[in-house]
Amino acid sequence: MPFPILGSLTLRRRLTLYVALVSCVPLLALTWLQNTIARGMLERQVESSLRMEAEGLKDLMEAMLSEREVTARSWAEDPVLRNALKTRDATASDAMLALLQRRFLTLNGIVLFTDDGVALSASTPALRDEYARLSADVRRSPWFVEAQQERTTAEGVTEVNPIYQGQVLPLAVPVLEAGTHRRLGVLLAAFDWGQVSEMVKPALARAALRGHQSFALKVLRPNGQVLFDSRGAGAHDDRERLVVAAVDGVTVRDVGDGWRFEALVDPDEAYAPLIQARALVLTLAALFVAAAAAGSWLLARGFIRPIRALSEVMLHVVKEGDLSRKLDMEVGQDELGELAGAFLQLMASLRETAGSLNRATRVLGDTVAELQRTSEAQERNVSRQAAALQETQVTAQEIKQTSMLASEKADAVLNVAARAEAVGRAGEGALRESMGGFQALSEQVGQMAQRIAQLNERTQQIGGITQTVKDLADQSNMLALNAAIEAVRSGEHGKGFGVVAREIRSLADQSIQATERVRDILGDLGNAILSAAKMTEQGYVRVTEGLEQVSATGQHLNELATIIQDNASAVRQIAGAVNQQNAGIAQIFTAVTDLSGMMDETQAGLKATTEAARRLQEVTSQMEGVARAYRI
Repeated sequence: MPFPILGSLTLRRRLTLYVALVSCVPLLALTWLQNTIARGMLERQVESSLRMEAEGLKDLMEAMLSEREVTARSWAEDPVLRNALKTRDATASDAMLALLQRRFLTLNGIVLFTDDGVALSASTPALRDEYARLSADVRRSPWFVEAQQERTTAEGVTEVNPIYQGQVLPLAVPVLEAGTHRRLGVLLAAFDWGQVSEMVKPALARAALRGHQSFALKVLRPNGQVLFDSRGAGAHDDRERLVVAAVDGVTVRDVGDGWRFEALVDPDEAYAPLIQARALVLTLAALFVAAAAAGSWLLARGFIRPIRALSEVMLHVVKEGDLSRKLDMEVGQDELGELAGAFLQLMASLRETAGSLNRATRVLGDTVAELQRTSEAQERNVSRQAAALQETQVTAQEIKQTSMLASEKADAVLNVAARAEAVGRAGEGALRESMGGFQALSEQVGQMAQRIAQLNERTQQIGGITQTVKDLADQSNMLALNAAIEAVRSGEHGKGFGVVAREIRSLADQSIQATERVRDILGDLGNAILSAAKMTEQGYVRVTEGLEQVSATGQHLNELATIIQDNASAVRQIAGAVNQQNAGIAQIFTAVTDLSGMMDETQAGLKATTEAARRLQEVTSQMEGVARAYRI
């Protein structure tokens, strides 16, 4: 954060400060810009007004000076005045000058001088007598000197003339002789300078209407000498003034060439509206900023209250795990209302999720418990099947040994039959030995019949065991099918158990196929044993008959030889059947051994299934703990 101090403020105070700044800075900038523009406009307006007043005073003064100079020159061309200067007779000129003074109210006096400065005639006798005593001063006066040079000057306008008892504008013009233009004398017309105050009264009145009470007009010579000040003689002000001047040019020669006409006013008074407007704007800006701060505070309060309510509910949910708490606030249509609505939807979704999770964990727990029970039952069944297979394997081993012994006996019988045949061919002398051999053969055939009968019983027992194994495999197949169905019900959590169930079902199918093959082999073996038993019984009967015939008579020796040959052939058949039985029993033993290995694998798979069910039970317990963490 660029300003760390702002990080310690609350959101309400920061928002209030930001809104106040955002509203204050543009307002102050706009106020400054407006004040700058207004000041510039007011300055131009004041300057224009002052310039207009200065130019107006200049024009009035120019017009007045020109008019009075022209009037004085026209008077100087009067024949009465020329005649008075030539004849030195002032009777007519006095009457004329007195008449002019009465006619022109702005004229304080008019005097006719000779070329050497002697007052010859005047508008009043007193005025003539006064100038008569000042002939030397008249000759040195600037206005007299300039008039002799045929120029007009306004020198002495600032002085209070003792003769006229006030400020006058002395305009002196030469009196020239008609035709020759020879200078005869000088005519002095003293105009009242105080009339200038009357001339500027309209300008002062206009300024007063504008509220410029300090407005003043001044007339200055080029050297800075003040000729007129509307504030009065000797007015002095140390304060800075706004001044606009207009200068009388020299384009047209007159007595006011080079004069400076100034219009001035106090800046504070001239810019008083701007200062008042600035104070008003600043006051309004302060009020606006205060209103903006108050409004932003109220706005922030409106923002913070629902946010604080949401925060309290969220903290309560985080600390207590209680999803049942309601939001104590009104939901509006603005963004905060949308946020509150979304929060309410989130709380409802969390409550629904927690409820669903509780229900799912209960169902999953029941399913896992059922799966464990089923797995334990199947493990017990498979253990019993394994024990039965072990017994079957032992029995198959015994059958194998018996079959091997029967094969050896069959070989022995075959050898005996061969010897008996040799003995029968040898003659009658060997008959007794043959009788003994036949007797032994009869006994061996009886034993072999017993062995074959036992072998038949063993084969039937193996068939029963095989049927039991098939039933167990069918039961395993059904259990695997049920486990697969429960795994599908369990969803994602039962996928691993479903794989195990499919493997168990595959092993059960293989067991069923193997037992069917064993049953087929046992069937073939039983048929062969039955055939051997029948042949053995027939051989036993024939041996008995042969013994009876040999005992009854030795004449039947040839027949006995034939019988012995038949017996030898039967014995060979028995030997072949016993060999086939031995091969079948070996296959049965191999199948039972394979079935035992498969049962071991099935037991290992069931153990893995039990372990997976135990882990699934642990996960279920964890899910139950998570689900119980929230109250709904």
